[in-house]
Amino acid sequence: MHPGAHAAVAPDRTAVVVEPPGTAVSYSDLDAGANRLANLLAARGLKPGDSMAVWLENTPEYLEAVWAPQRSGLYYTPISSRLTAGEVAYILEDCGAQALITSYGRRSVAETLAGRLPGLHTRLMTGGTIDGFEPYEEVVAAQPTTPLAQMLEGRSMLYSSGTTGRPKGVKRTLDRVPLGTKGFDSVLGLGTTLYGYSDDMVLLSPAPLYHTAPLWFTMAVQRIGGTSVVMEHFDPEDFLALVERHRVTHTLVVPTMFVRLLKLPDEVRRRYDVSSLRVCIHGAAPCPAEVKQRMIDWWGPVVHEYYGGTEGNGFVACNSAEWLAHRGTVGRSLGGPVLRILDDGGEEVPVGQIGNVYFEGGPDFEYHNDPEKTLAAHDPRGWTTLGDLGYVDDDGYLYLTDRRAYTIISGGVNVYPQEAEDVLVSHPAVLDVAVFGVPHEELGEQVKAVVQLVDPAAAGPDLEAELIAWCRRRLASYKCPRSVDFEEELPRQPTGKLYKRLLKDRYWQAAGAPGPASG
Repeated sequence: MHPGAHAAVAPDRTAVVVEPPGTAVSYSDLDAGANRLANLLAARGLKPGDSMAVWLENTPEYLEAVWAPQRSGLYYTPISSRLTAGEVAYILEDCGAQALITSYGRRSVAETLAGRLPGLHTRLMTGGTIDGFEPYEEVVAAQPTTPLAQMLEGRSMLYSSGTTGRPKGVKRTLDRVPLGTKGFDSVLGLGTTLYGYSDDMVLLSPAPLYHTAPLWFTMAVQRIGGTSVVMEHFDPEDFLALVERHRVTHTLVVPTMFVRLLKLPDEVRRRYDVSSLRVCIHGAAPCPAEVKQRMIDWWGPVVHEYYGGTEGNGFVACNSAEWLAHRGTVGRSLGGPVLRILDDGGEEVPVGQIGNVYFEGGPDFEYHNDPEKTLAAHDPRGWTTLGDLGYVDDDGYLYLTDRRAYTIISGGVNVYPQEAEDVLVSHPAVLDVAVFGVPHEELGEQVKAVVQLVDPAAAGPDLEAELIAWCRRRLASYKCPRSVDFEEELPRQPTGKLYKRLLKDRYWQAAGAPGPASG
């Protein structure tokens, strides 16, 4: 299914509500807007297999901006609204985008793209415009609302990375099948099977749509004909108010949101009726067991957890009852790709032993323009990994113990230390640097830097503030350290390899948290 099918039978049904300001978009309007944009992209020469990018906040235009390429057989790359000019330019160039849709709110960064990226021939801006960009509303409105003669399923290509190098686009083959082909959207299959997706559902999505799960789960709602309520920004009390106001049946969150909800005063939490909730889905980051227990106590057994990645190579899940019986699990495989736990030699390890988490038989993928990273994610049998460590119990439930490549998950967002390390080491005062995650009550982990200085006598609060500011001028703030400590010398092997484990373990043990597993 797709929005056009629902527009044909229920044109006035609400597809999306953006809060605030409470702007509602009907299926008829969503379908018409997506058709207009699809016609514009085709008129500008984009053909199936080509690429475009969407660089927007959560706005009413976001969903038509992704449904247009989804029905045009294109690759489309959502870009974080928090990135710096250099980071945005890199992604646009790497994904080969020929068209970009952004907003007037991004103008200060967007204007730096002038004269760059000659292949980016179509640049549209919503809510106002600047030199080098066309007004989205005006240009799109001039196009017909008739569907393309041939509507083919496109694919999102989202950017992810490990601890080395720039982010890489996760790319899967375009099947060139008609829009609405049954079984094409695996998230919809999971939604109907596990989470009771139906045309009477109301999904509250409080996270930015440029993240994988919010985008995929929201688009799945529009395939089935339900309603999505999208928050411009997460606020815990506003979240509860929206559940009550819209009689929300489903929501998708990250554990940080649980923490902030639980920190509301009791009288505020009791003020709102959340009895309409049937399913609360969470993933993307470790959830402290005590936090999850308190959420189940509050909302009842509606809390579901999953583990998977943008790569789409495998999926495990559990409901509240399963989690209570297997406290700490992220779930078990539900058919399809088979979960495998392997040692570093590629052999399966016994139940209960920590190893590398792989999936057998899942959809294949590649990291765009990075054959080495693609190869590293595959074993000789074609089994694939996201780079995590974990173990399974006797019943096949998976427990994650570490990120193999030291990726930091802060507030549900992946942070890749190499980017901050590369920036910090370029500071004149820095001789060596290690960046890693340390425990944080709300965020799960927060970014910590440990620095070796050229002149150890320069260490102190002033230099700490200077290094953080240095990083924030060059990277999105969430990628930068919240604090910097100084060491006389960082532990490195004679080969130059950093013993980051020794540093990281020290901080985790000092915080009283279980040390990350070795492996």
